[in-house]
Amino acid sequence: MAIIGNQAGPQRIEPPADGENGEPVVLGGAKGNWFRRVGWSHLVGVLALAFSIFPILFVVSAALNPDGTLSSSQLFPSDISFDNFAETFSGSFPRWFLNTLIIGVASAALSMFISACAAFAFSRFRFTGRRLGLIGVLLIQLFPQFLAIVALYLIFTEITELWPPIGLNSVTGLLLLYLGGALGVNTWLMKGFFDTIPKDLDESAKVDGATHAQVFFGIILPLVKPILAVTGLLGFIAAVNEFLIASVFLTDDSVKTAAVGLYGLVADAQTRNANFGLFAAGAVVLAIPTVLLFQYLQRYIVGGLTAGAVKG
Repeated sequence: MAIIGNQAGPQRIEPPADGENGEPVVLGGAKGNWFRRVGWSHLVGVLALAFSIFPILFVVSAALNPDGTLSSSQLFPSDISFDNFAETFSGSFPRWFLNTLIIGVASAALSMFISACAAFAFSRFRFTGRRLGLIGVLLIQLFPQFLAIVALYLIFTEITELWPPIGLNSVTGLLLLYLGGALGVNTWLMKGFFDTIPKDLDESAKVDGATHAQVFFGIILPLVKPILAVTGLLGFIAAVNEFLIASVFLTDDSVKTAAVGLYGLVADAQTRNANFGLFAAGAVVLAIPTVLLFQYLQRYIVGGLTAGAVKG
């Protein structure tokens, strides 16, 4: 209750009442409506979390299950053992894991750099065919890369005869193939982010005598760290998890990726049950680099995904 003075004298202002009992109005809704207002969102979040975490828990429990079979796997194993991990690292998995890391890191780094160069050109320069080039890059990305698997296989078959180091059953050849599939999406994503950077910075640097390369490496790249982190993370995840193309181009055991090698453990119906523990252990180990990289780049991810949508 407050008292306000004026020419007519002090006046009392009573708090607003609700209903016959004169109860004050409760801002934000009546009692008992918590679930209707915000409670349902908590329920949806819990259900989504349970749906997402169930396969992860199942794979982790299967990796820790000493029996190592699909039929004996439980969500919460009664006994815990690291025998599956030890047996996994005693075979060909370390070589597969190393090949996967090499392809993932090289593919992410090269695609990130090339896409940044292309996005800088499309964002800052005005040249003949610029709009047509952007539309062409976008249209090409509408078709999945696997549609061209037959043509790509025939091309790499010819390349293998001419230059085996970049042909079939080579890490370099698969890396070149991954680069072609990731440039379009990354270029468009980076181009939208580059457009949000004021061009006055470029012009000020050019007035001081800076070249295009100095502007790109000295001014632009330090300002676009969030989008570089996002494209690098997406490229690494795509290369590590890719299976279809790698299974066609890599048949030699020494150059297989972890995804292709682990699939071979459970591909045969007769050995699928016995090797499931090894498969689960390899899958858990393969997920560790992605989780660590995501945690390291987490501070850049939100800004990199949203800032490019402000200005196209």
